[in-house]
Amino acid sequence: MLQPPRIHLFQGYGIELEYMLVDRDTLQIKPITDELLKHELGKYGSDFENGIVSWSNELVLHVVELKSTRPESNFTALGNAFSENIQRINAILTGWNAMLMPSAAHPFMNPLVETKLWPHENNDVYAIYNSIFDCRGHGWSNLQSTHLNLPFYDDEEFAKLHAAIRLILPILPALCASSPVLDGKLTGSLDTRLRYYKTNQAKLPSIAGKVIPEAVFSKRNYLNTIYEKIRNDIAPYDPEQVLNPIWVNSRGAIPRFDRSSIEIRLMDVQECPSADIAIVTLVIETIKALVNGKFIDTEAQMKWKTEILAHILDLTTEKGQDAVLDEPYLNIFGLAQHQCTAGELWQHIFNHLVRSGNSALEKWKPELNIILTEGTLAKRIVRVLGADVSHEHIVHVYRQLCGCLAQNKMFIE
Repeated sequence: MLQPPRIHLFQGYGIELEYMLVDRDTLQIKPITDELLKHELGKYGSDFENGIVSWSNELVLHVVELKSTRPESNFTALGNAFSENIQRINAILTGWNAMLMPSAAHPFMNPLVETKLWPHENNDVYAIYNSIFDCRGHGWSNLQSTHLNLPFYDDEEFAKLHAAIRLILPILPALCASSPVLDGKLTGSLDTRLRYYKTNQAKLPSIAGKVIPEAVFSKRNYLNTIYEKIRNDIAPYDPEQVLNPIWVNSRGAIPRFDRSSIEIRLMDVQECPSADIAIVTLVIETIKALVNGKFIDTEAQMKWKTEILAHILDLTTEKGQDAVLDEPYLNIFGLAQHQCTAGELWQHIFNHLVRSGNSALEKWKPELNIILTEGTLAKRIVRVLGADVSHEHIVHVYRQLCGCLAQNKMFIE
């Protein structure tokens, strides 16, 4: 596949959404993504291009990824295309009595028993991962996320973008958490997917680091420190050198120097494309404001220590919007308070951007108002479940989520 032409900051974006394939009646996983793709391709394959949205496989057979085929800037058109492709996939899946299910974790899948890895092209990569880490765990075979790819043109743009993204990563769960249920019970964390994401590769600590990327702001330094360390650590497990360190890097934001972009990987997938696009728009506009020095300048952004940002991420992973943040971090965004919640901080950022005349957020105000006032999807799921966390009630609530995805509507009480 030809690489797209390099573009400058904020000229286009790549968005990827992952969904589960489940039985329409029981909501048990349906490991038939290869059959879904074969239905369109006429043979087993890993990618189907359908206009501005493409479908592709993931590590496991019950997950499909929908992604923008090329960098896009028209999010209204992209959101509509995601929704149309979801409807098309659901129509095809009726042949297997299956449908797509949103949220970042299946609520009662048993990955040790039910996991089936992708067996077709490029499965040599998956086989090596499986041999190193055993991919039958929640952090591998039961997680669905939203990935956002932001372009940069040169080292100067990379430095500004990486500095800004590092500051935003810790509070993303306060917008995006959608995984409060695992193994048929509430886990106590609103973003359980991230809890597993942080630890599932602990065997080789250089792969994910502290999830918040190190304060490295040039291609040369990144290649010589982070990617070289990953290459050396993975080598004993990969004698054929199948794994590229760029693929292996699992930090919350990954510089892809091969395609001049940074990929943010910390966002749980939401209940419908409109919710994801709304969140992505707010994240982009916040990063853009940081890059343009609207809050604090780039030099000040670069000084923030990874350990401090990682601690904030730990708080929001567990408590989402209710995580309490302290004054130094709040001051980044011009909030002169001793403490406030991450949700209150996001409301402040949103209000600040709107008051500054940000037109990109106008269309997504209804979705963002639900998230900022009613809570993350995880918090709304917990609230609807209430005291009844029986299997039957979990199935009932997650069937509602499937309906939200099919109709591209928000999940509200």
